[in-house]
Amino acid sequence: MSRAVLSIGSNIGDSFGHLQAVVDGLREWIVAVSPVYATAPWGGVEQQDFLNATVIVDDPGADSREWLRRGQRLEAEADRVREQRWGPRTLDVDVVTCDDIRSDDPELTLPHPRAHERAFVLVPWLAVEPDAVLVVDGRPARVDDLLTGLDAADIAGVRRTPRSLELR
Repeated sequence: MSRAVLSIGSNIGDSFGHLQAVVDGLREWIVAVSPVYATAPWGGVEQQDFLNATVIVDDPGADSREWLRRGQRLEAEADRVREQRWGPRTLDVDVVTCDDIRSDDPELTLPHPRAHERAFVLVPWLAVEPDAVLVVDGRPARVDDLLTGLDAADIAGVRRTPRSLELR
């Protein structure tokens, strides 16, 4: 079994359509999909707000690298261009965690090294998995506890939208 938590986001073009394309592309493995949130950009690059969501997937035949490859394929289909770190993008698919795998490989660091600092990852994740746990610095931490440790403005900047991604 390979269960992964994916954080998806977009702020260029049809952002909602890009997120829906992830759900469509992974539908056979999806366990849960969070609501869609509008979020302020992270990382200091001036740009428009993102749409973000969390997708929980499970495929006994996939390992963490396969989830990375699937995410990269979906990014390529959305014409993702990597020009600027933390810059605008048509689609971003991050593997936040996969089973209990820990990896320091620069291509795929697990758990995601900054997920615990990002309200736009934690809020949607909690919406679909209220008891979620993320390993931070080698120790398991409840995601709701991690969220309470973030700046209130960052949390307030994650706003639920009325739109929902559909499993079709």
